[in-house]
Amino acid sequence: MGKVAFVFPGQASQYTGMGKELAEKYPAAKAVFDEADKALGISVSKLCFEGTEDELKLTANTQPCILTVSVAVHRVLAEKGITPDYVAGHSLGEYSALVAAGSLGFADAVKLVRKRGTYMQDAVPAGQGAMAAIMGLSPADVLDVCKRVAEGEICAPANLNSPEQTVISGHAGAVKRAVEMASQKGAKRAVMLAVSAPFHSALMMPAQEKLEKDLKAIAFGELQVPLVTNVDADTTRSGDEARSALVRQVSMPVRWEESMRLLLDEGVNTFVEVGPGRVLTGLMRQIERSVAMLNVEDEKSLTATIEKIAGAKSDAA
Repeated sequence: MGKVAFVFPGQASQYTGMGKELAEKYPAAKAVFDEADKALGISVSKLCFEGTEDELKLTANTQPCILTVSVAVHRVLAEKGITPDYVAGHSLGEYSALVAAGSLGFADAVKLVRKRGTYMQDAVPAGQGAMAAIMGLSPADVLDVCKRVAEGEICAPANLNSPEQTVISGHAGAVKRAVEMASQKGAKRAVMLAVSAPFHSALMMPAQEKLEKDLKAIAFGELQVPLVTNVDADTTRSGDEARSALVRQVSMPVRWEESMRLLLDEGVNTFVEVGPGRVLTGLMRQIERSVAMLNVEDEKSLTATIEKIAGAKSDAA
């Protein structure tokens, strides 16, 4: 078989009950939830297993919860002997990827993303920032729309997700104008997103400056497998480079499509979405449909993924 990449989801993949089944069945998964609860002094496990939609939507909760579920899933996969040749994570997911790559300790990571969520939430007063998803316009056309509607405000691509989907971020008024113009230009869909802050835009600089201090206080080891960073869409095994990328990604766009195309060029033909939801699976279908796209978030998907990878290995042999 070709190479395997583990990709880790970011915000908007959360749901009530995520991780519960694996934590009940696998001690390795339960240990991750226990470690998160202890590190933060709150019940991350209860939030994941029983939290309401509104509780899970709060950025300071969302980020540690998704990280914890993703790392728990990764630990179970590692126990089963399923390991990646590369890792990548969408925004928040880059922290999960670094834990999986052995560069960042989980307790440090869960504390960092709790702070990251709080800083991002507090960077812009409620209602002043916004994000929107534009479907069916090229990234170049979306960039042109953003420039045309800015009118002195910030409006820019935030997530370059696929040829079909670009998420934009900035001042609420400018983002709303962009949605209207994108619709007029023939976008299949242009919708405001239910998010609490304008992530991955220049408005996040106050959060970036605070987080940089916290990141500099944490030890990052060299990576056991290469990571493709959001901000550079390039591979690294350097802990220092990975830390720098985490700092810059707060206010810079997530170059997801470029990151996935780099992995395709490196010979990856099996992508495993490790953690809650299937958002990244959907994006890969828009980027390259010929590859195997698997996901692991519960017992059923774990079993299916193990069978498919084991089958591919035996076919290759």
